[in-house]
Order: sequence, then structure tokens, then C-alpha cells
Amino acid sequence: QVQLVESGGGLVQAGGSLRLSCAASGRTFSTLSMGWFRQAPGKEREFVATINRRGAWTSYTDSVQGRFTISRDNAKNTVYLQMNSLKPEDTAVYYCAASTAYTTTTQLRQAGTFGYWGQGTQVTVSS
Repeated sequence: QVQLVESGGGLVQAGGSLRLSCAASGRTFSTLSMGWFRQAPGKEREFVATINRRGAWTSYTDSVQGRFTISRDNAKNTVYLQMNSLKPEDTAVYYCAASTAYTTTTQLRQAGTFGYWGQGTQVTVSS
């Protein structure tokens, strides 16, 4: 079993920055592909960013490209999401997710690929 604990959410003004962290335990971290997803009120959960096991490959949804950066520290068993130039439409609960499967890069953008999820952390961006 993999346990994921997110932190770093909060309230920020538009244009500000936040860094989310997700600490993993229960499995060798370098064997996990990691992702961030978000869910706004009344909307479906959506893909935000993903990173492969070694951190050599990343992918982002178009709306955050150039503003958000996903990274990982395998020595600390932690994945990060640096969020800059935040907009009110970024307001959502952000979830960290982990996958143990060997999948395609396309599949790493899909929630169904990830078998483990954190409890979520709220990000609120005020205008």
C-alpha cells in the first residue's frame, strides 16, 4: 500500500504563488509515477501535471503550462507542484496521485492510471 499526504494549500491572491508537497510512504518512491489532479466545486476531477519515475519527463494540462512546475525528490520521497501566477480559476482541491504501473505517457495524464490518492489540499485564489 502507498500512503500519500499533501500539504501546502491555502489562500492566495491572484498572481501569487504556492508550493504543494506530497509525501509518499509504503513503497520505494522511485518506482512510482506521480501526478497532480484537481477538482473544483461542481466540476469533475481534472489532470494538472505528471512526472515519471526518474523525473526526466513531465507533462501539463494546457491551462497551467508555463505557470506550474512538477518536480520530485526521490531521496525525500516527495513530489512537488510549484504554482506561480495563480488565477481564480485555479481554485480547487488538489490531489496527489501515485501509479505503480508501467504505462504510456498518455496514460499518465488519466486519473484511472493512478491507484493511490491523497486526501487533497484546498487551494483558493482570490481575485
